Amino acid sequence: MPKIEQKQQIVNEIKEKLEKAVSVVLVDARGVTVEEDTILRKKFREAGVDYKVYKNTLLDFAVKDTAFEGLNAHLSGPTTVAFSYGDATVAAAIIAKESKDVKALEFKAGIVEGILYDAAGIEAIANIPPKEELLAKLLGSFKSPMSSFARVIDQIAQNKEQ
Repeated sequence: MPKIEQKQQIVNEIKEKLEKAVSVVLVDARGVTVEEDTILRKKFREAGVDYKVYKNTLLDFAVKDTAFEGLNAHLSGPTTVAFSYGDATVAAAIIAKESKDVKALEFKAGIVEGILYDAAGIEAIANIPPKEELLAKLLGSFKSPMSSFARVIDQIAQNKEQ
């Protein structure tokens, strides 16, 4: 197969992933050991995140004329890409957690639900709790005032009985 066809297949693969992704995070993984990378890839697989190294030129072709076109400015040096399909913050959260132990792992940029973030912005996104945890906190905050109100009404009822 000619080289141009191989490259076109890779560009098409990236485009397919971009169409399904709710977020894309670019990472500089220079200096990450094979053991560290293996652990990282396992965590990504368990979370349903695709994590792969692509040539910048192929990424550049793939993001052209898509919602992810803003990533072009950050395609310099070795680039590893994490595609999230479910929870938009999961890839950034995994990278942030692992970068505490793997100092060579650094954010470059990312797009989460159509918004471009630089390295600092993606770091902030990584600290957002998962959707399920946020929903649980919201429901808890709804339940608390209702429980307090019910206790007050119960006390009033008891006082009237006496």
